[in-house]
Amino acid sequence: MSSNKFEESIKSGAHKQLQSLVGHWTGKTKTWFEKDILADESSAEATITTLLDGRFISIDYHSSLDGKPFVGKMILGFDIPYQRYTSSWIDSFHMGTQIMLSSGEGKDKGFSVLGSYGNPEYGDKLWGWRTEIQFISDKEFSLTAFNISPDGEEAKATETFYKRAG
Repeated sequence: MSSNKFEESIKSGAHKQLQSLVGHWTGKTKTWFEKDILADESSAEATITTLLDGRFISIDYHSSLDGKPFVGKMILGFDIPYQRYTSSWIDSFHMGTQIMLSSGEGKDKGFSVLGSYGNPEYGDKLWGWRTEIQFISDKEFSLTAFNISPDGEEAKATETFYKRAG
């Protein structure tokens, strides 16, 4: 990667957009286990920091589900040579001991990354997990995730609207 392309991205491109999320955020997380049936709504907090001189951001968050706390971390970046957003995601509820790797395209006012997960106990079919980040304003963004069945049926799984704290 040429330093000029990264410098351009940090000044006016995808990396600048990612860096705009750095800070502390609060919001509400909604969770669905069945299509269109809301299972839970809980407070959420996220702290977003920069990694490796702005190449990546780290989203460290915590919330609860049915009163039980959980935590997670997502590292996000923009792959300049391939022009794709990339992420790794771990958490104490959804992912267990797995790390999900995802990548995807920019969209109007945000981006979407797609990964997959599975468990050999349940067969060899993988489920998809699509995560969207939408930049609403400099003080608000949304993070929405969709579960995608092995047959391709997509349903909203989680949705958090974050507002900048302070």
